[in-house]
Amino acid sequence: MISTSIFPGRYVQGDQALNILADEVLRQGNSALVIADKFVFEQSKDAIEQALGQQLDFKLEPFSGECCDEEIARLGKVFAEHSATVIIGIGGGKTLDTAKAVSNKQNCPIIVVPTIASTDAPCSALAVIYNTDGSFKRYEVLPHNPNVVLVDTNIITHAPVRFLVAGMGDAFATWFEAEDCRLKQGANMTGRVGCMSAYALARLCHETLLEYGLLAKQACENNIVTPALEHIVEANTLLSGLGFESGGLAAAHAIHNGLTAIPSTHKYYHGEKVAIGLQAMMFLTDRPSATIDLVFDFCQSIGLPICLADIGMQEPTDEELMQVATRACATGETIHNEPYEVTPRRVMHCLKAADAEGRRRKSMLC
Repeated sequence: MISTSIFPGRYVQGDQALNILADEVLRQGNSALVIADKFVFEQSKDAIEQALGQQLDFKLEPFSGECCDEEIARLGKVFAEHSATVIIGIGGGKTLDTAKAVSNKQNCPIIVVPTIASTDAPCSALAVIYNTDGSFKRYEVLPHNPNVVLVDTNIITHAPVRFLVAGMGDAFATWFEAEDCRLKQGANMTGRVGCMSAYALARLCHETLLEYGLLAKQACENNIVTPALEHIVEANTLLSGLGFESGGLAAAHAIHNGLTAIPSTHKYYHGEKVAIGLQAMMFLTDRPSATIDLVFDFCQSIGLPICLADIGMQEPTDEELMQVATRACATGETIHNEPYEVTPRRVMHCLKAADAEGRRRKSMLC
């Protein structure tokens, strides 16, 4: 058996790390296209220009908001017109995925600068491509991971806390999914099984979240950088990224992809829907009641969704849930990495079971 794990070229994290962005860019080239989401473009244009300084020729270009084939093609034209040699993506997960996909098309180095810790997208050689309406289209596996991932934790603490919490929802699925892949010897994102370091990093991600999650949320609420905040940003970004990509994905992310078929879920973040997928996964995979309690307790403690109403599905019908389940079980989906029987009917029932548990817990708070 051949195992394979993949990692970003460099990972840089710390308070005010943006100050050394130019140093990292110059290791890759001297002319850059900077793709920034609209909020970053409007609020941080001066800071970006100051960070890049006078040493670089660069063009700032706003991201449209959706990681879709149309936007990737548009930005490719901008790259060619500017004669750039490096792409820098600054923003959230969709901005970074788009920048990675553009760099692949243009065959150039990619530097990603996440401004939120809401997903594990930054470190991966994976771009999640959506349709223009926000529904899931495909995973695009890129030939290499980002050349540089630079995370300024001061920037992270000034983003809405909901982003950090959503990132913990995404990261919390990492070990559970990697463990099921390990048991089944299911494929990671390279198409092969992971090595033992990948599964160990996924486990470290899990332990870090349980230990520091609430403390990091409190730090972010107060716009301060603390060791707990640093640990959780690393867990959300690096450990979860390495854990999912080299350990593998399973039911939680497949159910997330199914949930994107329901328009009312589109305004909720990736990690919030992954948390719902993880809760359903607990029932699908027949986890012990103590593990189910652990998952719901953690999600509830930091403010993640714990029932379908929390992600916009107020009164879901069986038809809607079967639509989610059918998409989650599509050929090639990661749910087939589960070492258990998987059918749309079972997934639908487990979504209902998890929803019932979440509603029960909410009723106890009244």
